[in-house]
Amino acid sequence: MTRLFHLCLLLLLCTLPISAMGQASRAVWTWEAESSAMVKDPAVAQEATAYLQSQRIDTVYLYADAYQGHNLIVEQPQLYRAFIERLHRRHMKVYALLGSAYLHTENYVLPAYREQAEDMFRRVVRYNAAAPATARFDGVNLDIEPHILDEWNDHTRERLLAGFLDMGDALMKIKREHHATLAVGPAIPFWLDGIELEWKGVRRPASEHVIDLFDYVALMDYRHKAEGSDSILSLAASEIAYADRVGKKVVIGLEVSPNELEKVTFDQAGPKVFEQALSAVERALRDDPSFAGFAIHHYRTYRNWIERHRD
Repeated sequence: MTRLFHLCLLLLLCTLPISAMGQASRAVWTWEAESSAMVKDPAVAQEATAYLQSQRIDTVYLYADAYQGHNLIVEQPQLYRAFIERLHRRHMKVYALLGSAYLHTENYVLPAYREQAEDMFRRVVRYNAAAPATARFDGVNLDIEPHILDEWNDHTRERLLAGFLDMGDALMKIKREHHATLAVGPAIPFWLDGIELEWKGVRRPASEHVIDLFDYVALMDYRHKAEGSDSILSLAASEIAYADRVGKKVVIGLEVSPNELEKVTFDQAGPKVFEQALSAVERALRDDPSFAGFAIHHYRTYRNWIERHRD
């Protein structure tokens, strides 16, 4: 009887989402080409799902907008439904990833592009409204970064950040109007806490405006050490503390892609150092209610990085 009980317990644990077993959630950004392949091809979807689970990934930020002249979420929504249902059956969450170098969505913070930004978001809201519960997105991750605009500089950044907030405000209004249950949040750089910004008559760090506005933020906290000065924990400290106070969530974003600046990525440090850093961050933040796990940038590079460091 005892042996049978232990076997049943093991089987139960194997069916639970990773986060339910005590480990912080892990998400991965999955960009246009990879997302398209997963959505279109069941064989690719099956292999990718198995791989992600083997790496303890429990959330996929799945690109959900136009690519190569097509917008599958509108033209063939059944493809998204099938893939999302597959991930949900494996106890994984799926967030619609909105924002694209292909579409130059950094422009969406400008008033002239506001309608395009709203249409992008509405497509996801409408998809969810039409899909069965098992095939709906669990959230949205916005990767629209005003700081990559050519016009970004010390003189224009407050105006562009205000445009980003105005855009976000419009999207959150759409969410409320449609009674959408999606968790909506943007990817933001860690240094927004160093920019004071007046928005809607209140002057405070830009990071605080963003945290107030959205359900969560994915903090692009790109450093390759957990503790000390200029580290993952030190650079996230103000956002975590503020989110704790106002009841919001912070996902810690980490980079494994190659970069000339070694300190921003685990590319050279490798998976062992990466896992040690995640453990240290998780231990340090386990009592912070705002801490919502990690996001890794990005799927294709992550897989290549894992393979390269196996040799």
